[in-house]
Amino acid sequence: MLKVLIPTIMMFPMIWLTSPKWLWTTATTQSLLIAFMSLTWLKWTSEAGWASSNAYLATDPLSAPLLVLSCWLLPLMILASQNHINPEPINRQRSYIMLLTSLQAFLIMAFGATEIILFYIMFETTLIPTLIIITRWGNQAERLNAGTYFLFYTLAGSLPLLVALLLLQQSTGTLSMLMLQYSQPMQLNSWGHMVWWAGCLIAFLVKMPLYGVHLWLPKAHVEAPVAGSMVLAAVLLKLGGYGMMRMMVILDPLSKELAYPFIILALWGVIMTGSICLRQTDLKSLIAYSSVGHMGLVAGGILIQTPWGFSGAIILMIAHGLVSSALFCLANTAYERTHSRTMILARGLQVIFPLAAVWWFIANLANLALPPLPNLMGEIMIITTLFGWSPWTILLTGLGTLITASYSLYMFLMSQRGPTPNHIVGLQPFHTREHLLVTLHLAPIILLVAKPELMWGWCY
Repeated sequence: MLKVLIPTIMMFPMIWLTSPKWLWTTATTQSLLIAFMSLTWLKWTSEAGWASSNAYLATDPLSAPLLVLSCWLLPLMILASQNHINPEPINRQRSYIMLLTSLQAFLIMAFGATEIILFYIMFETTLIPTLIIITRWGNQAERLNAGTYFLFYTLAGSLPLLVALLLLQQSTGTLSMLMLQYSQPMQLNSWGHMVWWAGCLIAFLVKMPLYGVHLWLPKAHVEAPVAGSMVLAAVLLKLGGYGMMRMMVILDPLSKELAYPFIILALWGVIMTGSICLRQTDLKSLIAYSSVGHMGLVAGGILIQTPWGFSGAIILMIAHGLVSSALFCLANTAYERTHSRTMILARGLQVIFPLAAVWWFIANLANLALPPLPNLMGEIMIITTLFGWSPWTILLTGLGTLITASYSLYMFLMSQRGPTPNHIVGLQPFHTREHLLVTLHLAPIILLVAKPELMWGWCY
C-alpha cells in the first residue's frame, strides 16, 4: 500500500519545485510510474483475503481493482487537462495538478481503509479537491451553482451515516472491516433499527447516485473541467458502490424487506435516465445521465446481495469507469475545437477526424455493452441476478438495455455522421496526446476481456 501512497505524496514537492518548462512532463511521467506500480496489487497471493501493510490500510480483491483504477486515472487526467490549463499562470497550473494528485491520495486511503471511520473521513475529504476543481476551473457561469448542489447533496446524505457509524461502534465495539465480518449478527427488528439501516446506505446511494437524488450529478459534470468530469465519472461514483458493498455485510436481516423501494427506484432510474438521454442536446449532459442509468444497475445488483450481483456490480463499475471517462475525454476534444457542447452545432466530424470517429465508435459500443466487453459481462450478471430475485424485473432491465443502445447510437450519429457544417471545416487536427489518452482508456477494457478475474471481487 505504502509503495504507491508515498510516491503519490512525494508528487506534492515535485509539482512545486520542478521548473515550469518540465512541469507537465514530470507530473505525467511520475503519475504514470505510480499507475504501473499499482498494478502489483492485482497479483493475488494472500490466502486470508486481505493483504495489509499496517492495521489501517489493506487491500482485498474488492478494493484492488478500484485502487488500480484510481491510480490509472491520474496520468490520464493530467494528459487531458494540458491544453486548456497551459495558458494560465504557472502557479495556477501547479495548484491544479496538486488538487488532482491530492484527490488520488485521498482515494487510495478511502479504498484501502480497513476502519470504516477512516473510509468515512476520506469519503468526505474527496469533496474538497473536487469542489475546488469544479468551482474554480469550470467552463460556464453556472459552476458555483453546480458546486453548491454537489456539496449539499453529498453532505446531507452523509451526516446520517456518521451517526449510524457511531451507533455501530457503540453496539459492536469495533469499526474494523476485518473484525465486523466475525462479530455477532445484530438483532435488528425495531423502527429505530430501520432508520439506522437507511442512515447507513443513504450516503452511498446519494453518491452513486440513485435516481431521485441524482440532480447534482448532471450539473457537476456539465460545469466541471475535463479532469473533474473524468474523476467524477470514473472513481467518485464508485465510492458509493464500494461503501454499499462494505456496509451490506453487517445490515443483513433487515435488507430483505427494506431494499425493495431502493431496487425499484434504481431500476426505474435506468429507464428514466435513458429516456432523458434520448432528448438531450448537450453532449456532456447526455454522458452524465447515462452514468446515472448504469449506476442504477450497480445499486440493484448490490442490494440483492448474491455473489453474482456483487460480482456483476464491481465488473460494471470498473468497465463503466473507463468507458465514461473515455467519452468525457472525447467530448472535451470536440469542445476544445468547436467551443460548444451542443451536438447539433458540431456534426459530421467523421469526415474531418476519421481516427477520432473510430474512438467514438468503440467507446459508444462499450457504453451500450457490446459482447465480449466487460460492460456486457457486468450487465448480464446483474440482470440474471435480478431475474432470479423477481422475474418481473426483466421488463425494466430489458427496456433499459434497449434505451441504452438507442441513446448511444443517437450520440454517435449526431456527433459523427451527417453533413459537415461550413463553420467547422477548418478545425485543427487531433494531437498525438489525445489519441494516446483515448488509447490508454480503451486498451484496458479490451485487455480485461482476456482476464476478467482481475475484477470479479471476492466471488471467484
